[in-house]
This record gives sequence, C-alpha cells and structure tokens, in this order.
Amino acid sequence: MNDTPPAAPAPGAPARPVPNRGALGIVWLVVFIDLLGFGIVLPVMPRQVEPYLAHLELAAAARGAVIGVLFAVFSLMQFVFSPVWGRVSDRIGRRPVLLLSLLGSVVFYALYGFAVTLDSARAELALGLMLLSRVGAGIAGASVGTAAAVIADCTPPEKRAKGMALIGIAFGAGFTFGPLVGFFGLELFDEQPWGVGVLASGLSLVALLVAVLAFKETRNPEHKAGKDFFSVARSVEVLKMPTVGALVLIYFMAIFAFANFEATLALLTRDALGMTNIRENLLVFAAVGAVLTFAGGAYRPMVKKRSEEALLRFGLVLMVAGLGAVGLVAFAAYQWKADGTVSAAQLTVGFYLSISLAVIGFAFVNPSVSALVSKRSDPTRQGEVLGVNQAFASLGRILGPFFGSILFQTEPSRTLPYAVAVVTLVLVGVLLLPKAKQHPAGAT
Repeated sequence: MNDTPPAAPAPGAPARPVPNRGALGIVWLVVFIDLLGFGIVLPVMPRQVEPYLAHLELAAAARGAVIGVLFAVFSLMQFVFSPVWGRVSDRIGRRPVLLLSLLGSVVFYALYGFAVTLDSARAELALGLMLLSRVGAGIAGASVGTAAAVIADCTPPEKRAKGMALIGIAFGAGFTFGPLVGFFGLELFDEQPWGVGVLASGLSLVALLVAVLAFKETRNPEHKAGKDFFSVARSVEVLKMPTVGALVLIYFMAIFAFANFEATLALLTRDALGMTNIRENLLVFAAVGAVLTFAGGAYRPMVKKRSEEALLRFGLVLMVAGLGAVGLVAFAAYQWKADGTVSAAQLTVGFYLSISLAVIGFAFVNPSVSALVSKRSDPTRQGEVLGVNQAFASLGRILGPFFGSILFQTEPSRTLPYAVAVVTLVLVGVLLLPKAKQHPAGAT
C-alpha cells in the first residue's frame, strides 16, 4: 500500500473540484422536477387555452399564433436569462440562484393553475395571466446552466461528462413522467383544469424544501466573477473563445434539429400511424423519455472508455440515421400505405426504431457538448459559459419548433422537417466537429 500523500497543487494552480454526491443528487432532483412540471403542463396547455380563444372569436391563424407564443415565450426567457443566472451564480453562489429558481416555479405554476379557472368571459385576463405564468416559469427554469455549473464544481475534468449525463437523465425522466403525472393528476382532481398547475407547483415546492434543507454551496469562494449580469458583450466574448464558441454552435444546431422532430411528433403519429387518441400520444412521449433516460444511464459507463469527442461524433451519426429514418417512415406512410406496399405494423416498428435511434443519439450529444464546454472554460466563469450554452439551446428550441411546424404543413409527405434536421446535422459534422477536437492553450 502506498502511504505517500498526494502532491500539493502548484502555487496559483486552480483548486481541484471536491466531489459532492449530495449536491449532485440535489441538482438531479431540481432538474428532474423542473422538467416534470414542464411536462405536466405541456400536453394539456393547448386544449386549456382553446375555450378562451373561442370566446374571443379569433381566426384559426390567430389562435395558432397565441398558442405558439405561449410555447415560445418559455424558451425565449430561458435564452435571455440562462447567461444571467450563470453570471449571478458565479458572483453570489449556486445555492441562492437554484433556490430562487425553484421558488419562481412554485409561484408561476400556481399562477397558471389559477388562470385556467377563470370563466371564458374573462378571456383577456386569463390569457394575460397564462402568458405571465409562462414568462415567469421560463425565467425560473433558466437555471439549468447553473445546475451544470454545480456539476462542474463537484467533478474533476476526467469525470465531467459522466456528471453532465445526470442532467440528460433528469431531462429524460422528467419528459417521461411529466405527461403521465399530468394525465393521472387530472383523473385525481376529477378533470379540474387547475389540477396540472397545482401538481407542477406542488412538485416544485417539494424540490425547494429539499434544496433548502440539504443543498450546500458548491462554488469555490476563491473564484472572483465580474459584476455585469446583463451583458451581451460578455456573451459574445464566450462565443469567441477558442473551441467553446464552435461547441455552443454545435449544441444550438443539434437542438434545432431535434426540436424539428419533437414539435412534429404528435402530428406525425396522427398522420403516419393514425393515433388520434391523446392517451396513445402520451405513451409515445413517455416512450421517448424512457429511451432518453436509458441512454443517459448507458452513457455514463461508456465515457470512461471513450472520449467526449468520440461520443459526440457517435451521437451525431445516430441522430442523422434516426431522423433520416423518421422521414422515411413519413414518406412510406404517404406514398406506400395507401396501395398496401407497407403495413401499419411495419410502419409502427419502423417508427419506434427510428425515434429510438434519434433519441439515443441526442442523449450522447447533450452531455458530451456540456462536458467539453465546461472543461475548456475558465473555472471562474463556469456558470456564465454554461449559461450561454444553455441559452443557445433555448434558441434552438424556439426556432426548431417554429420552422418544423411550418415545414410539416408545407409538403403532403410530411418529410421536410426531418430532411432539414438531417442536413443541419450533416453541416455540424462537416463544418464544426473538427474544430471541437482542437484544444485551446491551457485547456484541461
């Protein structure tokens, strides 16, 4: 047995992160419950908005625009505030930011629950409160970059990707159970419209109490951060960092491609597979989340043997293959289903295989990019840099559904969103991925 103590770090060298499993567990719970609340509200919000839109007698296009705004404003707030929360957490600590974020989720999901109880005669007030709740929930939920910074605080560089995979697992689990909890919650509350808001707010309250009681600060107090919380110039500075800017752009394009698929999934199941029942679609979304959770769990042991760059490339290949196959399923349903060339069973099998490939690929891309961004960033700016990374992910979630929804309706075969997604990912691989392999001077 070697009793020689480890060598002391060189003077001026950055302190090595201290493992903190308790903090990692709390962060996992925070992200999971945040996504759970999002998943509870997401499937039912369009239907809860409809009575108010009908009362206002809006045209079909205007109704769609209102629903689109209610969806997009959540991601827009995350785009704006993710870097802000990251900079604040670099300055005052991760704990107060996460606690404030959870408190915001409690308040604004409860506000959503109240808004949907208003009579349709008060449609303007109801829609205004819904919009306010979505804005507030988006601001509160913009702390995923701060959660990633906690993982960076607690994991050494060689274990960073394994830690970042926890966020992917939390996303998958929240995406899996959110729609299911929302469905059973409506049953529990006897189909009362406020049920989803109460559930989301209550779960956020549970996470807040756990964080108050158990979460300890992880930021290194020796790291000094700037005071400019709202700073476009500093975000642009992050994008100019060697390799980091390329990785952020890779992340944006990957999220954009995947969001084309997410936004059109419910429509594709209807048109290609004939799923018109909401329960069937809930199960499809739950299956996507389950695959995402499983793949995130599989990623953790794999990153011990393979580099993040290799797993990123592997994930991109799977996403291209999966989304391309989804487009093929859409084309087959349009072109060959009518004449009996393919059966409904064959389409169903092809559909689930293709979405599984795409989701597994995304589960590998997500933590790989976050880990590489973190490892190649200044330790004193972890929250800010990871916040900028998450901001561009939010931008992808704004633009992807917007363009995907338009493209889906443009051509009767329904293949365009997936073709655009594949082309986007090919561009990522050809133009950007080689840059991700280069390390800036002094990077770990």
